[in-house]
Amino acid sequence: MISAAAAGGMALVELGMALTPGPNMVYLVSRSISQGRAAGLVSLVGTAVGFLVYMTLANLGLAVVFVAVPWLYIGLKAVGAAYLAFLAWQTLRPGGRGLFEPRNLQRDSHWKLLRMGLITNLLNPKVAILYLALIPQFIDPTRGHTTAQGFALGTVQIAVGLTVNGLIVLAAGSIAGLLKRRPAWAKWQRRVTGSLLGTAAIALVREVPARARA
Repeated sequence: MISAAAAGGMALVELGMALTPGPNMVYLVSRSISQGRAAGLVSLVGTAVGFLVYMTLANLGLAVVFVAVPWLYIGLKAVGAAYLAFLAWQTLRPGGRGLFEPRNLQRDSHWKLLRMGLITNLLNPKVAILYLALIPQFIDPTRGHTTAQGFALGTVQIAVGLTVNGLIVLAAGSIAGLLKRRPAWAKWQRRVTGSLLGTAAIALVREVPARARA
């Protein structure tokens, strides 16, 4: 099985990625603020299912598919980079909205919230890169079955990711209220969030030409 060092390293990598604003965080926060914590938690369940799908497919050969058809992997990263850049622009442009600023969204059923959480996660380039490029770095063939190690590392990732995003969902409404009372803080929050999104987009652009490795 995996070593304590591998588990700790995986947890730190996922913590850093989970705290960086991206499609999942934007969706979860927007739903939590517009429709309440329950809606945010239902959406979080959808993203959890997305993690499980990625973990299963990655360990059963998804990387091989991306190696055989490299443009699929490159295309996914290109679309993801463009989307993160769009989110950064939406935040930083004059009159843009911050991550925790209320927005008017249609109230959706729990089934639709779960489905959209799943789709958002499946189309999240950060998750694809995590499972296809980062998790394999923590697998040690000398410690036994590599597929079992992949599932164990994926379980660590999911646990950390759900914990971080769950706390964000629960705190979103309170943070939104605080920023509403302190406009200056809201401005800095937009700048920080937009900068992080832009940085993530640039980092992903640099990785776009790289092909998947089995």
